[in-house]
Amino acid sequence: MDKVLILDFGGQYTQLIARRIRDLNIFSEIVDYDIKAEDIIAKNPKAIILSGGYDSVYEHSSLRPDQQLWNLNIPILGICYGFQVMVDCFNGIVKSNDSNKEFGETPINLIENELFDGIKKENICWMSHSDHISVLPQNFYPIASTNNCKIAAACNDAKKFYGVQFHPEASQTQFGMQMLDNFLSRICHIKNDWKPANFKIDAIDNIKKIVQDDYVLCAISGGVDSLVAAVLTSKAIKEKLYCVFVDHGLLRKNEVFEVCKTLRHLIGRNVFLVQEKQLFLERLKNVVDPETKRKIIGNTFIEVFEKIAKKLNKPFKFLLQGTIYPDIVESGTKFSKTIKSHHNVGGLPEKLNFELLEPLKYFFKDEVRKLGLSLNIPYNQVYRQPFPGPGLAVRIIGEITEEKIRILQEVDAIFRNSIDAIYQNSQNKPWQYFAVLTNSNSVGVVGDNRQYGYTVALRAVASEDAMSASWFKIPLDYLARISSLICNNVKEVNRVVYDITNKPPSTIEWE
Repeated sequence: MDKVLILDFGGQYTQLIARRIRDLNIFSEIVDYDIKAEDIIAKNPKAIILSGGYDSVYEHSSLRPDQQLWNLNIPILGICYGFQVMVDCFNGIVKSNDSNKEFGETPINLIENELFDGIKKENICWMSHSDHISVLPQNFYPIASTNNCKIAAACNDAKKFYGVQFHPEASQTQFGMQMLDNFLSRICHIKNDWKPANFKIDAIDNIKKIVQDDYVLCAISGGVDSLVAAVLTSKAIKEKLYCVFVDHGLLRKNEVFEVCKTLRHLIGRNVFLVQEKQLFLERLKNVVDPETKRKIIGNTFIEVFEKIAKKLNKPFKFLLQGTIYPDIVESGTKFSKTIKSHHNVGGLPEKLNFELLEPLKYFFKDEVRKLGLSLNIPYNQVYRQPFPGPGLAVRIIGEITEEKIRILQEVDAIFRNSIDAIYQNSQNKPWQYFAVLTNSNSVGVVGDNRQYGYTVALRAVASEDAMSASWFKIPLDYLARISSLICNNVKEVNRVVYDITNKPPSTIEWE
């Protein structure tokens, strides 16, 4: 079977590259950036892709591949940092470009080349870089440019080495999939004949092999991922799975009732609701730093689960979590920097009395949803709004209080219900939409009286996998209507703003 190796330089999109190749029905494998040349030969790939990364190649400690990589006579595609490290290894010049950074959707001009066969020359790509290539190595020539990046892509035809400064794996690069297919199919002559194994069957078999005769305690957060993980694992180990849903007081309006109803319908046994609102709020009292919030919530969750495990009096070896790949990337991997700690990854305590069971950790959100549908989870549950494990704690800026939680629950419900009503029969619906309670107060007028009230931010984005996102363009008259509903029904709020920032440079959540 033909194989593509992806050398991981710590880029946030590394797994997304593998995912896009998977979508082309080509098998791919991610390996560390410093894999030895002889190990590459043993794996016998027909193509190599160098991922992006957070490093700068001109720094003394920058990540470098085995120098023998370039002598293996295998076609190579470098993406962003992968392109820069290719250039640097062949004595080209890469420089900092702080005055002309490029982030987000960027117009690009493509020059005729096999890499861009069948693609229109004036196009849109997704950029995320502050360094740029100022001088190409010998035998390389440019094949694309933007207004701020004169060498947005280049190649060495003789060696079949290609490099792009943009991210073809990001859905916002309009021609990304075609370009990847050109590289793999036309240039590397790889057949698109790999059929991914059935996720459900493979995942269930894998859970059985890992768990064997042991018991599993499942941490239910209220989100899609943990629900799918729970139903999937229940298919594998049945009565040896115990699901615990902790009401930490930071859930959306009516969330406790809806989640418990769904769990009992789908699993039907060993489902427990634990009320720990006061414990979490006490731990979060006077805490304003978002990373501290996440770590407190992660540690408190584990403490609660350990207490429940003792009370249930079962020999629980594993803690099941709905961790997906974007959680891992943002919390920091072996070579990537931490963006924000997820309560179920970077927020976990160092000492854990469970082994983690994370059957979805290499899945993206849309893949989790497809898996959920195959498990007969109702459509409205599979496609419900993504919700962070720390809940509203990371949607309330600053200190968390019961009053703030109540205010945000009401605002968020109004916004989500409005969007659901507006786009109920439309395919053009935001991928995620929610409200944020800022720590900013401003003067307003209610009737003839002066009011000093909260400012809330509304956020809606378009995305496929949460690795990148574009702000969603809700028509202004709809936004005006939603703003009026919020201010008229939630007396503590007198100002509504709309977030129009992409990811990157922002994240989807505010904290």
